[in-house]
Amino acid sequence: MAFRDLQHFIQVLEERGELKRIKTPVSRELEITEITDRVSKAYGPALLFENVEGYDMPVLTNAFGSYERMCLALGVEDLDDIGAEILSFLQPPEVPTSMLDKLKALPKVAQLANFMPKVVKKGICQEVVHTEPNLDILPVLKCWPQDGGPFITLPMVFTKDPETGKRNVGMYRMQVFDGRTTGMHWHMHKHGAEHYRANKRRNQRMEVAVALGGDPAITYAATAPLPKDVDEMFFAGFLRKEPVELVKCKTVDIEVPARAEIIIEGYVNPDELRVEGPFGDHTGYYSLADKYPVFHVTCITHRKNPVYPATIVGKPPMEDCYMGKATERIFLPLLKMQLPEIVDMNLPLEGVFHNCAIVSIKKSYPGHAKKVMHALWGMGQMMFTKLIIVVDETVDVQNLSEVMWKVFNNIDARRDITIVDGPLDVLDHASPLPNYGHKMGIDATKKWPSEGHTREWPDDIVMTDEIKALVDRKWQDYGIE
Repeated sequence: MAFRDLQHFIQVLEERGELKRIKTPVSRELEITEITDRVSKAYGPALLFENVEGYDMPVLTNAFGSYERMCLALGVEDLDDIGAEILSFLQPPEVPTSMLDKLKALPKVAQLANFMPKVVKKGICQEVVHTEPNLDILPVLKCWPQDGGPFITLPMVFTKDPETGKRNVGMYRMQVFDGRTTGMHWHMHKHGAEHYRANKRRNQRMEVAVALGGDPAITYAATAPLPKDVDEMFFAGFLRKEPVELVKCKTVDIEVPARAEIIIEGYVNPDELRVEGPFGDHTGYYSLADKYPVFHVTCITHRKNPVYPATIVGKPPMEDCYMGKATERIFLPLLKMQLPEIVDMNLPLEGVFHNCAIVSIKKSYPGHAKKVMHALWGMGQMMFTKLIIVVDETVDVQNLSEVMWKVFNNIDARRDITIVDGPLDVLDHASPLPNYGHKMGIDATKKWPSEGHTREWPDDIVMTDEIKALVDRKWQDYGIE
């Protein structure tokens, strides 16, 4: 189902018992974080803080903080369903060969047009307009003790390529410096940073708009690792099965979701940097202070009685883990299109999605596991993966105990460990140099004689199906609780 907006999503969460309203007065500094962190670790509900000290706006946290809520947000019973549907558009069951086949395929292709965003004249995100804007009206959270200040943590940042006019929507944290300026923490590898560099080459300031809230599918789309030329608002329309309505901003030439809760408009100067951070990040560590561009606010608009959405990140599991898991399942079929030998993939929560990937493969030739490692390191944001573990197709990669059993028993260190140099995520703190370092691949597959393993490889210990069935039938007779 497509949610009208964030408040519709909140309503449905409450109807399903997935939301807790907190009426006790709470502080935006650290207290909301500590409450949310405890609830996240206990796999608890979304939280709506209705009495934030000093503010009229309620604060929503942990809205995506479970597999059930993530599925609800994207309108599916199972996250794998989205990837399968994407694949159905890219790989129809039968390749059309005759004119009749091509005509039959047209409705499927035409359906994509229904997901394109459309511009409307008015939007509830502009019910209230502050032409003399002050960020102090927003209950922006200071999350962790060593944070450099309060941070907007769930922003959808809209920019345009100055050469092509194409839109990008990314999610980049924003430290609030004062009532009119914030940091703009876009990493060098992100498309928003590409737009910044393109504007800098032209020595012109860059218009930016930030949307907070809306249909949760729109928020998720801002985090998705889409190819450069795929519009996030088109992808959001695909997820929600309805086009995203956009409205033009008041002071910048950018369209934003018409049913967002809050819009912050402004610009970034080409050569202005300011120290931003530290920030308690999704790695579970503080990302260190560094210089980033400065966002100047020119206007704030919002709906009447808006809700301020925020996410708390830190040591997993946290809310962002489930957004990451959605990405894992949604984009796995696309990965398998490039590497059909892949059976399944697990990005463990503890690996914070760019530090570890476990993949199972149908091994077909000597060195196949190492071929897969190098192929993955060459694919988009998979280049950041510090550790890739490859196992045979019979191994359940979602069962970490089974995976580690294979790793601990199946490897010869010199033969099966691969170390490569390459780019790393900006948030990686362990490499000697920022953004660049070493990555490791572990081949935990069964080794073949053609790979130099001439000794006999033992079979796994497995009971016969007949004895399993016998014990199943007699289990109650044994008297074992």
